[in-house]
Amino acid sequence: MTKFLLSIHVLVAILAIGPVTVAASMFPAAARRGDAVVARNLHRICQVYAALGIAVPVFGLATASSMHVLGDTWLIVSIVLTAIAAAVLVLLVLPRQSAILADLGTAPAVAGRLAMQTGMFNLLWATVTVLMIVRPGSTTGA
Repeated sequence: MTKFLLSIHVLVAILAIGPVTVAASMFPAAARRGDAVVARNLHRICQVYAALGIAVPVFGLATASSMHVLGDTWLIVSIVLTAIAAAVLVLLVLPRQSAILADLGTAPAVAGRLAMQTGMFNLLWATVTVLMIVRPGSTTGA
């Protein structure tokens, strides 16, 4: 069961978080160019895949529970970083994208901050990914 849960967790992470990181990273450039159609499509991708991304921690917690590692430091740090990444996406990136779409004329002035926030989101996810692979201090052998 652990291998099944881990497989689903990794697949959902790739299929849900990957598109958000790519689309969110492309959005500031599209907004600077004033390309409303592309920017709207990228924003929609971010919204849809952010919602699907909720499944990542759900399967992650189920996997961690089946591996008996819920109290491991690497997992707790990963959970905290995942929560921060979700907050950055939901509270900063998506609302700023919406604001930019509402007035593409101001996009160049605010796209720089959005690019920085998107970079923070991507860096948090990259860190979580490394922690999931390296699992410092883990003795599970998985």
